[in-house]
Amino acid sequence: MTPSDPADPTDPAVRSGAAGPAATGRRSPVREALLDAAAEMLVERGYRGLRMRDAAEAAGVSRQTVYNEFGDKWGLAQAVVLRDNERYLDGIDRVLAEHDDLYAAVAAAVRFTLVTSADDPLKKVVLTGAGGDELLPLLTTQAEPVLFTASERIVEHALDRWPDLDREAFAEVVDAAVRLTMSHLILSDGPPERIAGFVARMVVRYLGLPEPDAHPS
Repeated sequence: MTPSDPADPTDPAVRSGAAGPAATGRRSPVREALLDAAAEMLVERGYRGLRMRDAAEAAGVSRQTVYNEFGDKWGLAQAVVLRDNERYLDGIDRVLAEHDDLYAAVAAAVRFTLVTSADDPLKKVVLTGAGGDELLPLLTTQAEPVLFTASERIVEHALDRWPDLDREAFAEVVDAAVRLTMSHLILSDGPPERIAGFVARMVVRYLGLPEPDAHPS
């Protein structure tokens, strides 16, 4: 099969989306260019308008290169969402670093998530189903990669900052807090301040830590 040929659907690596650098998380200029092109197409056209051929052309590579990197269209869309999530988590790291108090840090992180996501064009495509609702599972039934990455990053950052926290208990409540915050992204249930306060209270109460005398409600 030459680089210009379409991917062989009988190839297990193609079917699983595990072909090439995508399987190892390795970053490359070509991969980044493809993700940039795909993200722009998803925002402009939705999932149904995303085409491997167009992404390849925009990045100046063969269509086979796209298949080698991502396996299929779903793998490409998932990689775009995961990269967007990584960038969001960089922002969460900054927010957590700005607070010495765990309650305030959690509340600020939840507020940041809700406000930032509301203004994120890619998140809007995923949540609103623009161009078809095919992407919504990336934040619902097939959200484990996003949820795992978010929980793991937050736990490690927070434990570096508050090393006396019980790792197992904190990991449990962070997973619950991330899932709860995600649910509010999908189905909003009030202003960000109120949701942030609720999630922060849940976290500190689960850990047996004192609540502040005054907190957003």
